[in-house]
Amino acid sequence: MKYFLTSLFFISSTILFSQNLQLEEIMKGNGFVGNQPSNIHWSVDGKSIFFDWNPKNELGDKAYYWQNGLKEPKLLPTSEYNFAEIQFHGQEQFDIVYYSNQGVLFAYNKKSKENKIIYQTSASVNSIQRSNNPNIIFFQQNRNLFQLNVTNFQLKQVTNFKMGSKNSDNKNNDSYLNTQQKELFKFINEENDKSEWNQNRSEEYEIKFPSEIFFGSNTLEAVKVNPNGKFVTYRLSEYSNSKETKVENFITKDGFTKNVSAREKVSINNISKHKMYVYDVEKDEVKPLSFSQLTGIKTTPKYYQEYNDLKNADPIEKAITMQAPIYNANGSLAVFEARSLDNKDRWILQLNLEKATITEIDYQHDEAWIGGPGIPGYNFTSGTLGFLADNKTIYFQSEASGYSHLYTFNLETKKKTQLTSGNWEVRDVTLSKLSNAFYITTTETHPGNRSFYKLDISSGKKTPILTNDGAYEIELSPDETQLAIRYSYINKPWEVYVAENKPNPTLKQITYSTTEAFKQYNWKTPEVVTFKATDGTNVYARLYQPKSESKNRAAIIFVHGAGYLQNAHNYWSTYHREYMFHNLLSDLGYTVLDIDYRASDGYGRDFRTGIYRHMGGKDLSDQLDGKKFLVEKLGIDKNKVGIYGGSYGGFITLMALLTKPGEFKAGAALRSVTDWAHYNQGYTANILNFPETDPEAYKKSSPIYFAENLKDKLLMLHGMVDDNVQFQDVVRLTQRFIELGKKDWDLAVYPVEAHGFQKTYSWVDEYRRILDLFNKNLLGKK
Repeated sequence: MKYFLTSLFFISSTILFSQNLQLEEIMKGNGFVGNQPSNIHWSVDGKSIFFDWNPKNELGDKAYYWQNGLKEPKLLPTSEYNFAEIQFHGQEQFDIVYYSNQGVLFAYNKKSKENKIIYQTSASVNSIQRSNNPNIIFFQQNRNLFQLNVTNFQLKQVTNFKMGSKNSDNKNNDSYLNTQQKELFKFINEENDKSEWNQNRSEEYEIKFPSEIFFGSNTLEAVKVNPNGKFVTYRLSEYSNSKETKVENFITKDGFTKNVSAREKVSINNISKHKMYVYDVEKDEVKPLSFSQLTGIKTTPKYYQEYNDLKNADPIEKAITMQAPIYNANGSLAVFEARSLDNKDRWILQLNLEKATITEIDYQHDEAWIGGPGIPGYNFTSGTLGFLADNKTIYFQSEASGYSHLYTFNLETKKKTQLTSGNWEVRDVTLSKLSNAFYITTTETHPGNRSFYKLDISSGKKTPILTNDGAYEIELSPDETQLAIRYSYINKPWEVYVAENKPNPTLKQITYSTTEAFKQYNWKTPEVVTFKATDGTNVYARLYQPKSESKNRAAIIFVHGAGYLQNAHNYWSTYHREYMFHNLLSDLGYTVLDIDYRASDGYGRDFRTGIYRHMGGKDLSDQLDGKKFLVEKLGIDKNKVGIYGGSYGGFITLMALLTKPGEFKAGAALRSVTDWAHYNQGYTANILNFPETDPEAYKKSSPIYFAENLKDKLLMLHGMVDDNVQFQDVVRLTQRFIELGKKDWDLAVYPVEAHGFQKTYSWVDEYRRILDLFNKNLLGKK
C-alpha cells in the first residue's frame, strides 16, 4: 500500500507539472528544452558525420561524431579536432585536401588518411585556393598572395600589396635649386651618372619581385587569384569616418562604468566607395575596372520626385560594391556580382581578365530594394552563383518573377533559362558534383516548409526526396549517396538524422537532445492559418487555441522580430521561449496569434517589400486584420486583445499603441526601435532610404513622432547594454512621455543584458511583467 501511494503521488505530481508550465523553467530556454545539434558536415572520406552538440548542458558546445556501427554519437577526441575541421567543398576531385587551421597550412591525404603540417609560421595562413594544377595551391598571408608547389615546395610571392603611398626620394628633383646645382657643378653630374650606372648594373643581377601595389589608406579586400595563377583581382574600399555610437556598461568588474564603441547610425554620409582592379601577374601591371556603362548606373530613385531639392538633381554615377569573381574550372571564364549601395540595383557581370573589361549578363532593378533567398545582400554574405560542368554556363537566383527562382545563362549562346517557377521560393541550391543536377530546398509544398528535391538540369524534372511538413537542412556525403539531415517540426526541436539519397528515404535518428522535463509536457502543434489582409493579401499566422472549457475570450498577438523573418512555419522556432510561453498562455485560456506580417520572409518579392518607405504601415495593418480575424472568426472580445514583441516586434507594438490608440488594451514592447534615424545603416537604408534624402519616410515610420497619442497601457523593457537597438532609443521615448505628461506606461531596464538576453533571471523577470500586464489589463486580475 505504501508503494502504491508513493507511485500515485509521483504520477499526480507529474501530471500537475505537465499541465502547469512555470516561467522559471521555460525561460531557461535550451537549458530546459535541451541543446540541439548544429553545424553538421561530413568527413572528407564520407564515413563520419561531425556536428556541434551540448547534450549535458555544459558551458558550450563540443565536437561530436557519428558513423555506421555506433549506437550513439561520440565525443570527438581533441587529437582529431583538425580532422573534423577539414572542409572538402571545392576539393572533391583532388586526392589531397589543403586547409588551414589556427593559421597553419595542413595537407590531408584521402587515401592514406595522413594529416600533416606543411607550412607554419607566426603569420597566419588563410584563404586557400586550388589551382587547376593539382600540385599548386595559393594562400594569403600578411595581405599578400603566395603560390606553393607542393611537390618541390617552391614558394613564390604573387602580389606585393603595401599600405600607404609610394614615397619618392627625388620629389624635389624639379625644384629650382636642384636644377641650379646641375647647371653649376660638374661633380654633381658625375655623381648622378655613377649612381645611375650602379643601379642599372644591380638590376641586371636582381631577382625580380612583384611590383609594389600601394593601397593608401583604403581597405584591401576580396583578393582572389584565377585558377591558372595568371591574374589576381582585388577591391579597394574607402569607408566613411562616421561617428560611432557609445554603449555604457554599468555593471563591471572594477565598479567603474565602461564606455564601449558600437555601430554608426544610418546616414547617406556612411556610403562607402569601392574600386576593383585586375593585376596581370606575368606583365606585373594593374588595371582598374570601369563600371560607368552599366545599365541604370546613373538613374535616380523615384522617391526623389517627392522632394523639391532632389527632383531636378543631376544624375551621378551610383556608388557600387563588387563581389570577388567566380571562375570556371580551367580559369578561362569569370563572373561576379555588383550591387548599388542605394540597394536598388544588381548586376551579374562577365569579367575579361586580359582586357580588364566587363560585360553585363543580367540586370535587376527594384525601386524598393534588391533581396530574396540566394541573392547577396549589401555585404555579399551569401548568394547563389557558379558554373556548370560545361565550363560555359552559369547559374544564379533572381526575383525577376516575383519569387526567388533558379536560372542558367550560357555565356556563348547568351541564352537565359528559368529552371524553377511558381509562387514559391528556392531557399538553397547545391550543384551535384556527380551529375548534371541540382539539389534544391524550396517552399513549394507550403511557405512554412523547407522541402528537398533533386532537379535534373537538362530535362527540368524535379524529384522530391524529403517533403514532409517541417524543415530539412541537408548535407550531402562526398559521394552523394548519403544525406546528413538536421530536421525539426513545429513542436519537435532540431535533431540529426542520416538517410540514403533517394526519394522518401527512411530517416535514422542519431541525436536525442530534448530533456526529460521538456518531454513531460504535451506541447501543442499550433495551426498555421491564413486570413485576408485589407488589401486582399493572404497572411499566414500560427494560432494557439485554449481548450474550450478554459477559453477566456482574451487574445494576445505576438509580433516576431527582425522584420524580414518567418515564424508562422512548420518547424522549430528560433523563438522557442515564446513558443513555450504561448503554450502557457493558452493553458490559461488565452488565444494567441503569431503573425507573419508584411515584409516577413518566405512569401516573395511583393510581400518582402510591402513596407518600403513606411514601416508601421502594412506590417501594422496586418496585425489589425489579425485582430479582426480573432474577433469575427474565433469569438474574441475586441476589448480584450493585447499585443507584444521584441526588437522589430517591439517597434510594431509601439506603432500599434501610438498610431492606432484604442485598438489594443495593452502592449509590451521589448528592446524596440523608437526612431529609425538612430538605427544602423545596412538594415534601415534598404527600407527607408536615408534620413537626409527621405526624411518623411523616417518620420511616419518612427514611434517617437506619435508619443502624444498614448492612452493604452504600455510596458517597455530594454537591456541597458544593447549594442543593436541601443538603450538610448527607449530613453528618448521615455523623455517624450515625461514631457507630454503621459501616465499609462512603465519601463523595466536590465543592466547586464544586450539585445539578445542571456541570463535566465532576466528572461523570467521580463516575462513575469508581460504576463502580469495582460492578466491585469485583459482579464482584470490584480
